[in-house]
Parts: sequence; structure tokens; C-alpha cells
Amino acid sequence: MARIKPQTLLLQSKKKKGPTRISVTTIITCNLIVVLIMLCLVATYRHWSHRSRNEQGEYGLPNHQDVDSKKFDLPGYAILNTAKGSITVELYKDRSPEIVDKFLDLCQKGHFKGMPFHHVIKNYVIQGGEFQRLGAAEYWTSKGKPSNQVTISSRHEAFMLGTSKTKQDSKGFELFITTAPIPDLNDKLIVFGRVIKGEDVVQEIEEVDTDEHYRPKSPIGIINVTLKREI
Repeated sequence: MARIKPQTLLLQSKKKKGPTRISVTTIITCNLIVVLIMLCLVATYRHWSHRSRNEQGEYGLPNHQDVDSKKFDLPGYAILNTAKGSITVELYKDRSPEIVDKFLDLCQKGHFKGMPFHHVIKNYVIQGGEFQRLGAAEYWTSKGKPSNQVTISSRHEAFMLGTSKTKQDSKGFELFITTAPIPDLNDKLIVFGRVIKGEDVVQEIEEVDTDEHYRPKSPIGIINVTLKREI
């Protein structure tokens, strides 16, 4: 059997036991990768932090973007479910934001659940909400019905949703749906929506029998309200 020379054994021992050297290029590459990962994490954190502030807004200091985002997130439609059928209403979030906010808040609190239409004036309006004193509904017709010679704007059309201007300081909320064009509508109501589906239901409600004070002889009202962002 051939003998291995001592010098050869020494060389083999050094090769086995000696530590593996890492090149300078490998060290630099690893460091660069770590730095890139850290930069990506910082950039991601800043992005989501900025996005969260934009969505939530600073309490008490909303900016223009916050307001636009809030309007976008609010429901844009309300479905009034009645015994006669459903009435779908488009809400004017841009034209009447404060009234729409109040209306939505009351809907979420169930304010309109079981609310009756306590005045029904044929070819004029149907009214729900706070019960007015006797004779108040007659005031609506005291100025006469609209004339064909009067120019009607788009906001004075039939099937508009509004609330009384005189009741904004109270805790209640009057709800009106016009059933005919009303020339002096701006003098009476703040319009914050329009009926886009269920006009036949509105017309069926206005056909109910009423007494001399325009109060329905048989109860008719809103069963509940469903809010939708899109239809």
C-alpha cells in the first residue's frame, strides 16, 4: 500500500479545516439587497400612512380631499318601502350635503320606520314626518296650483324629494314628495333628491281618500328605508 507523504497530508488537512472565504463582491451585494429591502419597507409604510390620513382626515380639520372622499362613500340612493310598493330616490349629495347627511343619519337611526304620510294633496305633494297643526296643509294650496304659463325649472318638477325650510332647527324631519310641478317650490322646500323609480307608487299614494284637511282616511306610510351606494 502506497504511503502518503507528510507534506501531502498537511495540505489536505488545511483544505478540510480552513474556513471558506467570502468574496468582497458577495458582501457588497448582500448589503445592497438589505438596504433596498429597508428602503422598500419605509416607502410602503409612508404610502399607507398617508393614504390612511387621507381617508380618515384629521379630527376637526377636514380638507377638500377629505370632504370629497366622504361624499363619495355616502349612500347615493334611498329606497322607501311602503305598503303600496317601493320608491327609489336619488340623493343630491353635492347640491344639499347638509340635508342629505341629516337624512342619512335619521335613516340609520330608524327615524322613518313606520312614519305615516299624514297629508296627501292630490296633484301637489305627499307629506310625512312631524304632524303639523290643522290648517297647515291648506297653506300649501292657498297660493293656487301651478299655471301652465309659469316657467318650471328642473328642480320644480314632479317627484322631487324635499324637506320644509321652516323645520330645520327642530329635531324632527318633514319629508315631502311632489306629485306635480310647483313653481314656488324654493319658497317652501329644500330639495335634496328625486324619485327615479316608483313614480307609479307615489301616484297610487296620492289617490288615497282624504278628509277635508288632506289627511288620509286609511293609514299609509313608510315601512322602512334601505340605503344604497349604487343602483
